[in-house]
Amino acid sequence: MSSNDADVIVVGGGAIGLASAWEVARRGHSVLVLERFGTGHDRASSAGLERQWRIQYSEERWSRLALETVPLWHALESAAGLRLVHRTGSLWFGRAGVATSEGELRAAGAVLERLGVPYEWLSAPEIEARFGFARLPADHEGFYQRDGGVIDVKGTVGALSRLCSLAGVRVRENERVRAVEPDGEGVTVRTDRGVHRAGAVVVNAGAFTDELLAPLGCALDLRVFRMSSAYFARRSDGMDLPTWYAFLEPEDGAANGSLYGFGHNPWTGSGLVRAASDAERPVGDADPSVPGLPHGGDLATTAAWVREHLPGLVPRGVRASTCLAALPADPGRQFHLGALPATVPHGERVVVQSAGWAFKFVPMFGRICADLALDGHSAHHDPASALA
Repeated sequence: MSSNDADVIVVGGGAIGLASAWEVARRGHSVLVLERFGTGHDRASSAGLERQWRIQYSEERWSRLALETVPLWHALESAAGLRLVHRTGSLWFGRAGVATSEGELRAAGAVLERLGVPYEWLSAPEIEARFGFARLPADHEGFYQRDGGVIDVKGTVGALSRLCSLAGVRVRENERVRAVEPDGEGVTVRTDRGVHRAGAVVVNAGAFTDELLAPLGCALDLRVFRMSSAYFARRSDGMDLPTWYAFLEPEDGAANGSLYGFGHNPWTGSGLVRAASDAERPVGDADPSVPGLPHGGDLATTAAWVREHLPGLVPRGVRASTCLAALPADPGRQFHLGALPATVPHGERVVVQSAGWAFKFVPMFGRICADLALDGHSAHHDPASALA
C-alpha cells in the first residue's frame, strides 16, 4: 500500500467533510481528506461568515434531528474551546401559506407545538414593536423561537480543521478528484495528482457531487445556484436583530423571492448585519468552480426592502458576495445522505452527503457519514434522505 492510502477517504474539505473526517479519526481510523481548492475557501457551500441556526421545520423529523444535533454542537464547542452557535433567537414572519425551501409558517409552528418547543406567535404590530421592523402589511404574522441563532462559519471550519489535525487526519489541498471507483475490496479515488485507495469513501462535495456520481450511473437531482447577499450598517449600536426569515409574495416588494437576515455578527465586531433575497439563480452551464458576481437585481430588492421595513439600518448594501448552493430538485426532499444505491456495484462503500440547507447539521451529518462509512448503518439516519 502507498503512503496515501487510508481507511477512509473524504472528498471535500468543507465543514461537513471535515466533520466526517474528524468523526472517523476519533474512532481510531486513518483518514485522508482531498480538497479541490483549499480549506476555508469561499467557492462553495461553506462560504461566508454566518448561517442561521433554527429548530423549526415544516416536517417534524427534521426538527427532531435539529434537537438531536444540539448536544453534538456542544461537544464540538467543548473540544474546540470555542463558541460556535450564538443563540440570538429566530424570527419567522410574513404571509402564512407561502411555501419556500425553508418551509411554511403555520406548518413549522405546528411542529414546534407538537414537540413542546417554546415559541411565541406574533402579529405584525407585535413584530414591529419588539424587533424594530416597520410598515409590515397588517396580515403578516409569525413566531419567535428563543433557541434559534447564528452559527460562526469560519470558526466552525477552523475548529474542525484543527481537530482533524490533532486527530491525525491528512488533508491534501488543491487536489481535484476525477473519479470514485468502488470494487469488491475497497475504493479507488483518481485525482489530478495521483491515485489513492481506501476501504470506504465519503463524498462531501456539495455542488460538485454529480460530476463524480454521473459516471457511476447515479447522478443526483441537484439544482445548483448562487445566492447574493450584502451587509448593512446599523444606525445605532444599540439596534440588533434575531436571525429572521420573511415569507413574502411579489406584492410585498420581494419580486425575486423571500428575504432573510441576521443580527450583528457576534464574533467579528464589525457592527454590520447581513440581509439577502432568497432568490435562487441557477448556475446553468457556467463552471460552478468560478466565483460569480452578485446579482444586481437581488441586491437592489434587498436594499429596497430594508429601506421600507428596517429603519434601524442604513439601506445601502456593502461587502456584497455570493454563495454556491445546491438543493434537491424534488421540493419534498431536504437532503441527499446515504450510501450509493444498490444499482451501483459495491456502492455501499461510498457514502454521499449533498444538497440542502445543511450547515446547522454539520456535526450530526459528520457523525452519520462516519457511521455509514464504518458500520454501514446509523441510528440517526433517516431513510427519507437516502439516495434513490
